[in-house]
Amino acid sequence: MDTQFLVVLSSIAANFILVVLILLHLRHSLSGNYLLLIIFGLSGWAISNYYSNLDFPYIFLLWLNRLIFITTSIAAWGFACFADAFPDEKGLNRKRSIMMLVALLTAVIISASPYLAKNVFSNGAVTDINFGWGIVYYGIFILTCLVYTIGKIIRKFFVEKNQDTRELFKLLTYGVGIFLFLAIITNLILPVFFNQFEISVITPAYTTAFSFIIFTAILKHKFLDIKVVATELLTFSIWIFLLIQTMLSSNVSMGIVNGIIFVLVIIFGIYLIRSVKLEVERKEELQIMADRLASANDQLRKLDNAKTEFISVASHQLRTPITSIKGFASLVLEGAYGEMSGGGRKAVEKEYVSTERLVNLIEDLLNVSRIESGRLSFNFEKSSVEKLLKELRDNFVLVAKNKKLNLTLKLPKKPLPEITMDYQKVRELTSNFIDNALKYTEKGGVTVSAELRNEGVVVDDKGFVIPGRKSPFGKVIRIIVSDTGIGIPKEEIPYLFRKFSRGKDISRLHVGGTGLGLYVGKAIADAHHGQTWVESDGAGKGSRFMIEIPVEGELGEAKK
Repeated sequence: MDTQFLVVLSSIAANFILVVLILLHLRHSLSGNYLLLIIFGLSGWAISNYYSNLDFPYIFLLWLNRLIFITTSIAAWGFACFADAFPDEKGLNRKRSIMMLVALLTAVIISASPYLAKNVFSNGAVTDINFGWGIVYYGIFILTCLVYTIGKIIRKFFVEKNQDTRELFKLLTYGVGIFLFLAIITNLILPVFFNQFEISVITPAYTTAFSFIIFTAILKHKFLDIKVVATELLTFSIWIFLLIQTMLSSNVSMGIVNGIIFVLVIIFGIYLIRSVKLEVERKEELQIMADRLASANDQLRKLDNAKTEFISVASHQLRTPITSIKGFASLVLEGAYGEMSGGGRKAVEKEYVSTERLVNLIEDLLNVSRIESGRLSFNFEKSSVEKLLKELRDNFVLVAKNKKLNLTLKLPKKPLPEITMDYQKVRELTSNFIDNALKYTEKGGVTVSAELRNEGVVVDDKGFVIPGRKSPFGKVIRIIVSDTGIGIPKEEIPYLFRKFSRGKDISRLHVGGTGLGLYVGKAIADAHHGQTWVESDGAGKGSRFMIEIPVEGELGEAKK
């Protein structure tokens, strides 16, 4: 078995595998169909070129040589059509299609006539050809097709905007250029002008390599998974190898063994290809879902930003008139416009309480907007916690009185030290705690207290104090707002400090809340290097909301 035959056999086997892969993946692609035509032409060229140099009857050798020119004409025509169709899958217009078909038919007819290959004669290892005038048309046709192919690919390369597609055209340009250079040298210039036919025996090797280059380009453009194709390619190669081994078995018993192995490998290969395809399909489905999720998240983020901006603008517009209403109500209650009594005073008291809550709500909305946009600013300075709590007690006495609840303030006998804090922000945080305690307490009362502690606690992400962990900031002032209200089940505590989160029984007692106060409060406490958390013995047993702020306000000084 000579080397040339092995080269041809390998080429035919590789082309067969390539045809199967094209039929599996590109049968509906116009460029894939043109690639089939190219492979058909190149395979015919390789086979006829090999057998034309063997010892056959004259007429058979003559037609084998003519078949070389017929198949190369078909391959060249396929190149030109492929260059037009790839990558947008648009074929030639009708006029150009008719012209190219006529040119191809003319080339095929001339190639099959005595006008191209007049006669042949053996010259040792190869067969020489006596050419007629038809070689001129054949040469012009081949060169025209190939120059058109190169020109079309280069033009599309420079016009194409997509970088990935440009890379494919670059690959095709190199592949087509090298192939055409070898083909023209070994099968046109040397045989026709120098009467050298020996070098043409390497034709099958580079024709197969070029077919795989085109196939790879189409696969990449079609976004077909190379993993599946590579698995199929390897599997088909093993099948062909085992089939040849079985057919060339030295005896019957060896043939049976090889045949059994061949069948088992076929079964295994089928399952392997199916499993790889299934894996790729699932991967693609997951990628599609991930892309959709990313797109949905992006849309949600835009909507959330729009909502935050809307809340910010609306809250700013509402705060000024509401604050004015509250101020006038306060002046009326203080007697600035004369004494009031009876039903009129009660109505103004209700108005004052309602506007106070509305002001707090607007401030919460504004703070949420600032937190999410990164614009929540602080004004840190030395301030008194005792002064802050006394102000809040005076503000909420009327609310407690209207609900017939006790509001008690407990301060230590020894004055608390001043701490570095944003007075208004901590006031807002504590005010929310007191307001919530009064809202959700039906009987009994609310107690507000403050104490100096040598060590602070550390709270985990779920809102629970971590046993044994101490704050690294030393002494802290702890503010405690305790009530005798509805209490909080332990399983609800992790959700209380989240945005728009409210307890299960809260809506039953108070429908006007937004679930923002605690969320904003936690952000304020975090900015002070402090902690805020809640404790409760369970439903119906009251609750204790706590704030800790370090006495040494290093963070505040830095942010001032």
